[in-house]
Amino acid sequence: MGGTATIFKREMMGFFYSPIAYVLIAIFLIFSGYFFATILALTQQATLSYSLANTQFILSIIAPIITMKLLSDEVRSGTIEMLMTAPVTDFEVVFGKFLAAWFLYLVMLAPTLLYVVFLQWVGQPDMGPVLSSYIGLALMGLMFISIGLMMSAFTRSQMIAGISGIVTLVILFFMGYAASGTATWYAAALQYLGTYSHWEPFTKGMVNTKDILYYVTITALCLFITVRVVESRKWR
Repeated sequence: MGGTATIFKREMMGFFYSPIAYVLIAIFLIFSGYFFATILALTQQATLSYSLANTQFILSIIAPIITMKLLSDEVRSGTIEMLMTAPVTDFEVVFGKFLAAWFLYLVMLAPTLLYVVFLQWVGQPDMGPVLSSYIGLALMGLMFISIGLMMSAFTRSQMIAGISGIVTLVILFFMGYAASGTATWYAAALQYLGTYSHWEPFTKGMVNTKDILYYVTITALCLFITVRVVESRKWR
């Protein structure tokens, strides 16, 4: 997996040697901090459940922005040809970029742990839901990043890749949310495909196997498709 490590380092340098990472982290913290402060003031409860629930929507917009240039820019600039002839496999290229984007995602979440410290200072939060919520956010990140990376593989336009990823994730969010509480079979199918029903249990302290499988399966499927798209460029 030496090729994966090489690609990972290359992408991390690209993120942090430019303003991209810092701008995205700042935007995320502004919005998540706003939700945290507002909900804390309204509920007067030492809990992160409500603010972390809103975090899913924020991340569905930011995650595709993280990934939108990872492959599309390689195609646009022609550097994808160099990668294809370098001593790395297509899987290593895709997986290295995926890990770098997910690591940035986790770095972006890290400062929100200060919210937990603050809640412990002002009250006695239930740490079970807090811990499970962060597990859910990490798993959700796998799926969000893989979808965004897949969209980036389909086009040479960063803008199209970003918008496509955002639209896909927002649809998955609202599709699951709108179908919740409805008893019909098609509503149950939409609810399972949507992200809301798989994220909500984590905010309540529950870590279910079916929700873990949901995130991992979609992540694996998207990475598989992305690798195949990258491979197909060799024959164009």
